[in-house]
Amino acid sequence: MILSDESRTDVSKQNSKEIPDIVIGRLPVYLRTLRLLADDGRDVTSSQELGEHLGISSAQIRKDLSHFGEFGKQGTGYNITFLCNQLQKILNVDRVWSVVLVGAGSLGNAIANYAGFESRGFRIVAIFDEDKAKIGRPMGSVHVEDFANLAQRIQETNAQIAVIAVPTSAAQRVADQLVEAGLTSILCYAPITLTVPNHVRVEYIDPVIHFQHMTYYLG
Repeated sequence: MILSDESRTDVSKQNSKEIPDIVIGRLPVYLRTLRLLADDGRDVTSSQELGEHLGISSAQIRKDLSHFGEFGKQGTGYNITFLCNQLQKILNVDRVWSVVLVGAGSLGNAIANYAGFESRGFRIVAIFDEDKAKIGRPMGSVHVEDFANLAQRIQETNAQIAVIAVPTSAAQRVADQLVEAGLTSILCYAPITLTVPNHVRVEYIDPVIHFQHMTYYLG
């Protein structure tokens, strides 16, 4: 919804611990859709239009956003630029986060060369592997480093997020060393459920899980 300059208020995160995680999980999807609309030259959208794009009810979108404050007046739509900025603040992507990648195989190479990270708040600052043949090779914008230097380089780069792109057999060992080095946010591509302390947040990407979800509906 459009806000006048006088009525716009900055988002509050005081009660963030009370917000359901499923709501937080939808915010990046809202942000992505708003950016696509902005790229099309749009200035204003509505919860109904967002819902049609995403297959989510307009009521759900309004409810999700209401956890973080009031963003406008009913009936006039959302100012896309303003709402994008607010969602970036909520998600802490109004800055660029330093990320380390462990695994310089085919998957790691694809991740390292993906051009869409930095514009959305993430920069790969170091890549690690144990394969001597890969150490020193350029990958993306950096060179592959020895996994033995992981802890030291995490401190030097001030990285706070790690990506695990190694075989399943090595994933837990890598996670243990990332946690020991002080990281509390891990994105894991290995098809395994990692054992980590309660304060460590792990997100998983396993394409097979999504394939299996889809094939249920093909039967």
